[in-house]
Amino acid sequence: MRVKICGITTVADALAADLAGADAIGLIFFRGSKRYIELDTATSIAHAVSPYISINALFVDPTEAEVHRVLSQVPVSQIQFHGSESAVFCSQFARPYVKCVPVSSPSTMQKTMDEHQEARAYLFDTAVAGDYGGTGQSFDWTKMPKKNVGYRVLAGGLNTENVKKAIRIAQPDAVDVSSGVEAKPGIKDHDSVRRFVAAAKRAGEELLHDN
Repeated sequence: MRVKICGITTVADALAADLAGADAIGLIFFRGSKRYIELDTATSIAHAVSPYISINALFVDPTEAEVHRVLSQVPVSQIQFHGSESAVFCSQFARPYVKCVPVSSPSTMQKTMDEHQEARAYLFDTAVAGDYGGTGQSFDWTKMPKKNVGYRVLAGGLNTENVKKAIRIAQPDAVDVSSGVEAKPGIKDHDSVRRFVAAAKRAGEELLHDN
């Protein structure tokens, strides 16, 4: 089970995620987010963490120039798109991309996935009007597609207490957490990060054993 800690805003939090065994961290370049970071901070974070941890850059309806500006200075592994970006737009940056799929009706989710067949992964998150993740709200995990949809990332309201149950029900390939391991918006609680990663990894091992 791969684990991503999203909404990293400080070098200390990035190092805590790295030390805890997270597989990836998320840096948010959407100014409407409480976890938005400036480019110089992102660069410092990228240089501080191990080369073995993936760095995801998160955008919401950015311009082409905004994405290129980040890519020119930060060693981004994957790009996450959480807005209404087209597949043509998302595919132009010579990086694998992850498309957020707000959990709604099966037909609406399928439409998004059909439009983004080139996506490296689909991130399923709670649909909240006017918000683009990090809300702390979960969804009915039974609604997460399980078959023939590629690499699936579970997000939305996860924390140290519910991640094991969420993994058992949704059976994702990876989990993504932000507010569920925070002391306050944008600042991670390092003990929660450690416990979340451990719980998710353990649940993933149990899922593999059961299957």
